[in-house]
Amino acid sequence: MIGWLTIVSAFSLFLLLIQVPATAILLSRLFKGPLRHPPITPQHPTPELLGSVSVVVPTLNEALRINPLLTGLSQQSYEVREIIVVDSNSQDGTPDLVKAAQKQDPRFRLITDDPLPANWVGRPWALHNGFLYSSEASEWFLGMDADTQPSPGLVAGLVKTAVAEGYDLISLSPQFILKYPGECWLQPALLMTLLYRFDPAGINTEQAERVMANGQCFLCRRSVLVNVNGYTSAKSSFCDDVTLARHIAASGFKVGFLNGAKVLKVRMYEGAKETWTEWGRSLDLKDASSRSLLWGDLWLLSAVQGLPLPIVLSFFCFSLTLWRSQGTAPTLLLSPLLLLLGLNLFLLVIRFAMLFAIAPSYDRTLAKGGWLFWLSPLADPLAVLRIFLSAFRTPRKWRGREYS
Repeated sequence: MIGWLTIVSAFSLFLLLIQVPATAILLSRLFKGPLRHPPITPQHPTPELLGSVSVVVPTLNEALRINPLLTGLSQQSYEVREIIVVDSNSQDGTPDLVKAAQKQDPRFRLITDDPLPANWVGRPWALHNGFLYSSEASEWFLGMDADTQPSPGLVAGLVKTAVAEGYDLISLSPQFILKYPGECWLQPALLMTLLYRFDPAGINTEQAERVMANGQCFLCRRSVLVNVNGYTSAKSSFCDDVTLARHIAASGFKVGFLNGAKVLKVRMYEGAKETWTEWGRSLDLKDASSRSLLWGDLWLLSAVQGLPLPIVLSFFCFSLTLWRSQGTAPTLLLSPLLLLLGLNLFLLVIRFAMLFAIAPSYDRTLAKGGWLFWLSPLADPLAVLRIFLSAFRTPRKWRGREYS
């Protein structure tokens, strides 16, 4: 038995060597929380914003979810010059819904993008076409996704914040709408992987390669997009928003990623299966990261999000087995194991504290089984596994398109 205890003690030391540095990195990021920029709030436009924004929305078979976006964009004021919907030959009636909206609001324009080139992903291709088609008189380009639900005053609030803070590019983290039990449990764990890897929303990240962005609401100075030749730097990326934002940051422009839960909601995927399949394809951010950064992120996620729950459960199973076989608790020989237990209990406390902190970023008012949100830390090992699986696979299908 002493031999086994020695092995367990040595393995505990090994895990501590992996987890302690990762925990220090995590804490250094969490300590930045009080310095965050406050959440974006709806604002009324002022005369200098007149016609300053061109909105571009890429669509492909979005008829079941685009209406809230069309309604929300119609409620934006005179700061929006035009709303360009770039459709990729939808077959479900999406263009008809846009044409109906155009009858009520002449700012809507519907175009069809050219056939997808071999070296482009569909979403950046549509956004690039929309950028080329948009008015040169607009100072700002705003890319939005069909599954978003903007509040009145969103665009004015975005532009005013960008001008006041000197941002050349600003994107928002939204409030996510949850409906079904599986996604209430799994989606918060998947999105938590971003909070572990990057600075909180509202912190100005100095390193371009660590910049975060969200293409669901992506405001950029038109002159900056001209400077970087539109979306060409992100043409083959399945996380084009982050890829483009990091390219823009590396070019010397100021990029911000802020909390938009008060002005923007989104309903992305239906149920746990779709959440697992679709969210997992891009959350690894491998298209926007070097191989060394990707491996570093995988180590960090494993150490501080994936391992704590299994380690704590394994400790109690081991202690119970030892108690039954020897009639005694772990001895001083297992002090590394006790240190490991303390560290991982600490990490679990942090995890549940973060869950309370992000609760306002989820709309669970209509959710079935919404209480499962509070059990989402139990899905952390699965979430980290999903990032690993995605990190070493190139997507073959994305948003209704197939890629070779």
